Amino acid sequence: MSGPIKHIVMWRLRGETAAERLAARTKVKTLFEGLKGRIAGLTHIEVGVDISEVDYACDVVLVSEFTDSNALKAYATHPEHLRVREELGDLRIGRFQVDYPIIETGA
Repeated sequence: MSGPIKHIVMWRLRGETAAERLAARTKVKTLFEGLKGRIAGLTHIEVGVDISEVDYACDVVLVSEFTDSNALKAYATHPEHLRVREELGDLRIGRFQVDYPIIETGA
């Protein structure tokens, strides 16, 4: 598939206390935002931290866009992305992902 791809990942994170959960959320946000401008083909990256506090919510969402599916595939094994994954270790206890083509609509 050619054309831009949106890659969305949501995580549930470890943390027994509110302070531990906040620290975990902040670490994920900081590390992923640090990838901005470091990976070819990654055109947009945004990290949101949940504020709803409902028990079924994920803690963090990553919304990123890539020039095409090849750029997304390259991101998966890029050394900077692998470094972030390693630094996070087992902090993430649940992961959900959606990848889909970005369809340009005419105005």
